[in-house]
Amino acid sequence: MENSLSAFRRAVREGFHYLETDVHATSDGVAVVHHDADLCRTTDSDGEIRRQRWSSVSGARIGGREPVCSLDQLLEELPGALLNIDVKADSAVVATLRTIRRHNAWHRVCLAGFSDRRLGMLRAHGDARLLTSMGPMEVGGLWLGSRAGAVPLVRAVRRGALPRGVAAQVPRRHSALRVVDRRFVARAHARSAEVHVWTVDDPVEMAELFELGVDGVLTDRPDLLRELLRGRGQWPAAR
Repeated sequence: MENSLSAFRRAVREGFHYLETDVHATSDGVAVVHHDADLCRTTDSDGEIRRQRWSSVSGARIGGREPVCSLDQLLEELPGALLNIDVKADSAVVATLRTIRRHNAWHRVCLAGFSDRRLGMLRAHGDARLLTSMGPMEVGGLWLGSRAGAVPLVRAVRRGALPRGVAAQVPRRHSALRVVDRRFVARAHARSAEVHVWTVDDPVEMAELFELGVDGVLTDRPDLLRELLRGRGQWPAAR
């Protein structure tokens, strides 16, 4: 079940220790592990998370069966897991950082977002050890920097005017534009940044991306990813 604690437990049991999830926050400041802004699609409840207290949201059942999970619960339940957390709303910034700080989990998380402003908020108020992904502006600068010629945005990235994330988390394509190719990956690696591609559920495409040198893929089919990595000799035997 999507973003359920049982799904995360199973992923770890099956050998995955890098998990991706999303967070929103309740009206009383609890970071909630949930993709959508409201509860309608995946639970037996409804309403926007940010307009409800945790006492109400925690009563919602994913698929009618399992309680919605808080970020506190996820960090406590799986202390060895490394988390990539997409902070979905400005209202979730404080709650997310407070939760990470409470667990001293800076070494376990990378925070992501599709808003340069939100990422700036996270960087400004987080611990010095906080890792974040690149925002859209930085990804754009990285992509342009992998092409011929220089533009003001590229120069801004080079001189540090734009904050630097540790990873470009991107789709392989954006509409008709190919985002991820060898030049893009090489440019990221030259900046000591990783490239993570989402959401890839086809093992043929996964293999193509690894041949390009990407560092990871986000997938809804971990079973197919695991078999591919086993075939490539990249799945740790101890797991």
